[in-house]
Formats: sequence, structure tokens, C-alpha cells
Amino acid sequence: MKNSARSITTNQVGIHQNLEKVVQRHLNSSSQKPLSNHTKDAFIEVLEWLGDWQGPLILDSCCGVGESTANIALAHPETKVIGVDKSALRTQKHHVYSAKTDNYLVVRADLQDFLRLLVLEEKQLYKHYLLYPNPYPKSAHLQRRWYASSTFTDIIKLGGIFEVRSNWKLYIEEFVQALLIANIQSNVTQVEKITPMTPFERKYWESGQDSWKLISTLAAN
Repeated sequence: MKNSARSITTNQVGIHQNLEKVVQRHLNSSSQKPLSNHTKDAFIEVLEWLGDWQGPLILDSCCGVGESTANIALAHPETKVIGVDKSALRTQKHHVYSAKTDNYLVVRADLQDFLRLLVLEEKQLYKHYLLYPNPYPKSAHLQRRWYASSTFTDIIKLGGIFEVRSNWKLYIEEFVQALLIANIQSNVTQVEKITPMTPFERKYWESGQDSWKLISTLAAN
């Protein structure tokens, strides 16, 4: 019996009319939000785990239960992989999805704060995955989407090969447009339904839904 995953519904038609204005505002400013203590603690844990590592670094943002983090680590044994999710409920379930490899770490942290700390620490990414983030499909919630938030500038600054996946094509299309506003090109393709990287991806595919991926090479400023 197939899993049931509802298709995304929205009251928004096409690219949001305020997307360019919002993205430009964030590109020309920086976040002043105080950093959360639990994220600072998680970041210290990550730095201690990395130690004097100078090799390639991969970030799996909004990693959920960390199945994707484990899959990425297995596929890239020459790297260190960090999975970040804001939910303790999800990260505490990671033991079910863990892999027998020591080149990755899953932590609970506020992604917005964690990315800022990476930038302040002058870290650069080899790859950055953002797999099935909450799309916030209501038109009024535009600024909750990562490309329309202050976090967008930190994503760009961290550089690397950037991959976003979503089962809402408009989310990918708006991400493409946001990157273009920042003078960054990207490529979009439909994801082949072969091996799902996350529980959400598996659920969407079993429900007959398609998903798309954006890949872009981000040049750090």
C-alpha cells in the first residue's frame, strides 16, 4: 500500500510579485537577530568534531532525521558531512537511519544562526544540500522561504556546489530567480525516481508525486 502524501496547494499564482524586492533587500543587509544559545553550543560541538580538518566540507541543511546526511557521507568518504535540523524530535530519531561511517555528524541547531556562524568562522563548503525544506506555500509566507530570508546571503557566502530538491516546482523556480537576482546561474532537472535520499522523498515518490532539483555553483564573496 502506498504512503499518502498530499500535494502542495497554494493561493499563489506564478513567481511572487514581491520576490525581487525582498531578495534585493536581504542582499543589501545582514541579519541582526541574536544567536540562539543552543545553536552556539551545537556549533562548538561541530568545531571540536572537525578539529584541524582542512579537507572538503559538506552541509546537509534541514536534514530532518539525518537519513540524507548518512547517505551523503557514505557517497563522499573523503569529506566531512554535517547535518543540521532545528527539531530535537527529528534529530533524536537519527539512530534509526545512521550509517556505519565516522565522517558525519548530525546536530540540532537553528539553521539561520548556524549558517551565520559558519560564515563568521570563514568556513567554505564543498557541497551544500537543501533537500525538501518546508515550502511555506501560502503567498503571505514568502519571507519564510530560504531564498527570501536573510539566510540567503549566507548560503551564497558559504559557496560550493548547491543542490535544492522540492516536490513544489514553484519553489525551485523562485529559487532560480532569487539566484539570478544575485547574478548566479543554476540548472533545474526533474529528479529520477531511483534511490530516495530522504524519508520525504520516498513518501512523495510512493504517492506518485514528482520532484525537481536545482544545482548551482556558488562563488563565495
